[in-house]
Parts: sequence; C-alpha cells; structure tokens
Amino acid sequence: MNTGLFISIEGGEGAGKTTLIKGLASQLTELGYQVSTTREPGGIPIAEQIREVILDRSNTAMDGRTEALLYAAARRQHLVEKVMPALEQGHVVLCDRFIDSSLAYQGHARGIGIDEVLAINEFAINGLMPQLTLYLDVRPEIGLRRIQEASGREINRLDLEKASFHEKVREGFILLAKRFSDRIEVIDAERNPEDVLASCLAVIKKHGQEFNQSVSK
Repeated sequence: MNTGLFISIEGGEGAGKTTLIKGLASQLTELGYQVSTTREPGGIPIAEQIREVILDRSNTAMDGRTEALLYAAARRQHLVEKVMPALEQGHVVLCDRFIDSSLAYQGHARGIGIDEVLAINEFAINGLMPQLTLYLDVRPEIGLRRIQEASGREINRLDLEKASFHEKVREGFILLAKRFSDRIEVIDAERNPEDVLASCLAVIKKHGQEFNQSVSK
C-alpha cells in the first residue's frame, strides 16, 4: 500500500522544472520529509536507455505512435523500479514529467489524440496517478530562449521541433489543466525561480491536510 505523496512537475521546454524540483526537494527535506527526486523518461537504467532512443537527434524518422509507446514503456519500468518502492516507504516523490507530458506532446501536439494516448498509459501505470501535478506555464518563445541561453543544457530532438509544435504542446497542457483541474495546478513560470518555488510550496501547503495524512515523516 502506498503511503507517500506522488507529485509530478510538468511544463514545456525551458519551463524550469529541474530548478524547481531541486528547490522543492531542499525545502521539503528541511521540513523533515523523506524526498525522492526522479525524471521521465529515465530515472532507472532501462528507462534511461529508452530515453536515449527517444531523444536522439538522429532519430528524426520516429513515428508519433512509436514515440508514445516508448514513453509508456519507460514509464512502466520507472514506476515499478523506483516510484512505487519510494511511495511504499512513505517518501514524497517529485517526478520531472509524467503522464501529462505524453498527453500534451504525443496526444495533442502530435495529433494522435489525448484519449488514445491516455489509453496506452492507463495500461502502463495501472491506476497509479500523481496526487498533485504542478504545471509550469511558460510561453514557448521564452522557454526555448532559456534553453539557448543555458550553459551545458542537453539539446534533444524535441528541442529542435518547430515553434508551432511547442505552441501545440502548451495548448495541450492547458486543455489538460482544465480537464483534470482536481489534480493539476497551473503555476506562472515566467517569473523568477524564487517566486515560482514559493508558489509551488504554497500549493502544497494548500493541500496540507491531505499532504500530512499521505506522507509519513
């Protein structure tokens, strides 16, 4: 039985997910919680190998459905090996991307269909959804500019997509935030990192009673 709290962090390219997760992990650890951080696709060796295939800039011929299936496969293995054990130990799990990325990128932006990609992933996750999702909303032109200005940041196959694709991704996330408003909180991520972190911590505190009941200190 899972006793921890599963929080996913979502957003387009350059939204600041990695920076936010580091800040949240530090703050929550100071409050006495056990925190596990991870990412998708990846987090464990098998999923990291799948990540290399998905994001390899030479794999431009990859079909959209192939891409969706690879993400779902990596997600399943990641859940079994890393997320589920951490939740069973009462950890707060902060995950950089989860199912909503597949729905926004492959389902909406690739035009496969949100419900179609959701069906693939429902099989993969077997009912294990985040209790809370923080969607970092940023206009694509700002996010992509951040990537270009960042030193040492990995430039992957998705970063090279046209601006219109990234606009569709953002559109998809906004649709998901409306559809799953009980789980997804929209955060203005065009502000400085400190303000974004403060807003996200406030959201978690707003879920205070559920948070304290779900997480073992």
